[in-house]
Amino acid sequence: MVYEFKLPDLGEGLTEGEIARWLVQEGQEIREDDPLVEIATDKTTVEIPSPAAGVVSQILVAEGDVVPVGTVIVVIGGDGNAPQTDAPAPEKARATPLVRRLAQELGVDLESLTGTGPQGRITEDDVRNAAGGTGAGRREPIRGVKRQMFEHLTRAHREIPPVTWVEECDFTNVDVKQLLPLVLQAVAATLPAFPELNARVDGNDLVYLDRYDIGIAVQTEQGLVVPVVRDVAEKSVGELEAEIERLAAGAHAGTLKPEELRDGTFTVTSAGKSAGLFTTPLVNHPQVAILGVYRIADRAVVRDGEVVVRRMGNVSVTFDHRVIDGKRAADFGLAVIARLSGGAA
Repeated sequence: MVYEFKLPDLGEGLTEGEIARWLVQEGQEIREDDPLVEIATDKTTVEIPSPAAGVVSQILVAEGDVVPVGTVIVVIGGDGNAPQTDAPAPEKARATPLVRRLAQELGVDLESLTGTGPQGRITEDDVRNAAGGTGAGRREPIRGVKRQMFEHLTRAHREIPPVTWVEECDFTNVDVKQLLPLVLQAVAATLPAFPELNARVDGNDLVYLDRYDIGIAVQTEQGLVVPVVRDVAEKSVGELEAEIERLAAGAHAGTLKPEELRDGTFTVTSAGKSAGLFTTPLVNHPQVAILGVYRIADRAVVRDGEVVVRRMGNVSVTFDHRVIDGKRAADFGLAVIARLSGGAA
């Protein structure tokens, strides 16, 4: 029996996906539900299990290629003859999809090479050597989460006129070990008074949202991902801390589900000691605002006419100026700071 596996619809209106990594090779026998392929979408990378058992007779789409939902990407079983699809036929030379992709990028004809790998398979070194060495510098395609971040941030920069407001905050009375959950709690408690910041742009409409699902920016080795903490206003600091730790661990391990990265209403970014005094975050489209928290350290400040040492840090609000006035964004930021530093003397 021949099974032509098509790129599945992963939901949320996604129309295409990138073949991030094949977990099988042509000629390999697999069982039903064995890991088959990793698909990168505009939110995350998802591991897809095999829907059938048999021998992988053909891999039709190379790693790094972006194809529409419904494209046949692999054939399981059969005699290896190509199915009737619009997918490109594989090379006759024995090479993995990754090596085929590299050869295409470097302009190397695989048919002209003699492979040095097992059973005459063409290796990455074979292709690079044929391309004339490394004198022109190393070329590395932008793939997976990095490609999604590349495209997402390009759109955000192109479409959103951002303005950033910044003010210092006294964190002396704040337990910095619980900083992020405390910031999320303060933001969720403040947003009801500023509904235009807890909204999203939909065409020519501004959609006001009555839930407080806040994204947290997490930098991983694969790139920046923004998992979403649901129902922030309903959770205690302890519950928020546990959920943040769970999502951050999933982000670093690459195991987050697509629904864990979707439909945030607002975003908070905090890079801890790496954050510096201040940066200018990009708004996470289609959201309209993002709050940043930066390095907290002892500073000399004036209180009641005297110079004292306090634990100080900066807080910023970057917002879409098409839909949010500067004063409203500033008032929102000051209200968050007041909640965080309440009681600081």
